[in-house]
Amino acid sequence: MLRVRPLARPDESPFALTLRAKNTERIYCLNAAAERQGLRRGMSFADARAFCPDLLSQPARPDLDARFLATLRRWATRYCPWVGYEGEDGLVLDVTGSTHLWGGEAEMLADMQARARRAGLTLRLGLGETRGAAWAFAHFGDGQAGLTALPVAALRLEDRMVTALERLGLRTIGDLSAAARAPLARRFGPELLLRLDQAMGDIPEPTMPESEPPRFAVRMSLPEPIGLAEDVMGITARLLAPLCDKLKAQEMGARRLTLTLRRVDQGSPEVELRLAAPMRDPHRILPLFTRGVGEVDAGFGIDQIRLEATQVEPLPVQQIGSRHIGAAAQAPDRLNDLITRIGTRIGLEQIQRFLPADSHIPERAFTMAAAAFSTPDSAWALPGPRPLRQFPPEPIASHGAGHGAGHGAGHGAGQGAEPPARFRWRRMTLSTGRAVGPERIAPEWWLPDENWRSGLRDYWRIETREGRRLWLYYTPQNPGWFVQGEFA
Repeated sequence: MLRVRPLARPDESPFALTLRAKNTERIYCLNAAAERQGLRRGMSFADARAFCPDLLSQPARPDLDARFLATLRRWATRYCPWVGYEGEDGLVLDVTGSTHLWGGEAEMLADMQARARRAGLTLRLGLGETRGAAWAFAHFGDGQAGLTALPVAALRLEDRMVTALERLGLRTIGDLSAAARAPLARRFGPELLLRLDQAMGDIPEPTMPESEPPRFAVRMSLPEPIGLAEDVMGITARLLAPLCDKLKAQEMGARRLTLTLRRVDQGSPEVELRLAAPMRDPHRILPLFTRGVGEVDAGFGIDQIRLEATQVEPLPVQQIGSRHIGAAAQAPDRLNDLITRIGTRIGLEQIQRFLPADSHIPERAFTMAAAAFSTPDSAWALPGPRPLRQFPPEPIASHGAGHGAGHGAGHGAGQGAEPPARFRWRRMTLSTGRAVGPERIAPEWWLPDENWRSGLRDYWRIETREGRRLWLYYTPQNPGWFVQGEFA
């Protein structure tokens, strides 16, 4: 059993990666120079800087670490087919029956170290008869003194359990093996003896290799080079059918497709197609490649075409009932096809839709989201009618006193809580014909918004005799009238 733990390349300066956990910045990973300063993983970053003032640090990216570890796992399959993950920073290889292919165990370990060193990596290797022993040697020793000479922390135990065992005088695995098992089980539970038996080989601990994710890619090598767009589209149609069959078998849909055209001169232009929704219908996908294929320079000819779904999403099989239901189901598909066609020209992110937001403030009652990466939402719970066009508030100017329709005595702009009978806005003189309101909206005190520092607003829907339908509001704290929108 072989346990591989990748480490960062050692450096002369202490360096650590930090990660915030429970509102505290802690050390996520560190190099050998930082370990020599007495630092350790899990230590708070403030304490680490107190011990080591010249400590260099950067924020950790666990997602990138996981991606790198997955790449390292695929590389490790060159030594044996049984490669699995060991925690968040290690790999475990079951090399039973594989070491003779490399000339022995020592030669295999040397080859691992040499290849990793050329890639700029340092590996901490542990070779043992069991998975637990390999983990112990990778973390606490090279195996020369044997497993029983290692500390009890090499059994993959929690820190509190290790501390309790050391207080009892059980500092090594040998001390633990010689102790009575019944008192240990009563005091520490079954986990302690389980880890001991796994490391000693009394209880098997199999290695579960990670299954390779399915790859959705097909290709075709051509006996004679082709250069016409019609020929490329014909080959693409032949490749789409088996690719979509693979997607359907896994109940997946493609969101991004890459068509690679290998030319005779070894050039490989690519045509990337980003879809507005997961799709696996070859008849709908094929026309979307027309524009991209038409822009490709075929050079002296294309002798191989490869089609790959580089981004996929779940797309369960749906049951279609009557003909009416099937026609209704085509409506969103047509919209997605239209978004895809437009997105190939201007980008999918440029096509946006309005979505409702949980706020009674007019400016915050909606959000903008890319239509290709969001779903429409009809839950618009508005307290009242809203104008089709909204813009930043614009003050109005009074145009003398008048008589507002339906409101008794009128007021000039900014001179009362009733809408003005006549006012000027955008160099236009307007007369109030009908006014509906007010609708009082209070600012959201928990959100710092400079536009709402004036306090309450009383909104009115104004229909002018000139045909304009405006959305005005009045500010009682600082008397004034403003236009913020216009109805259709």
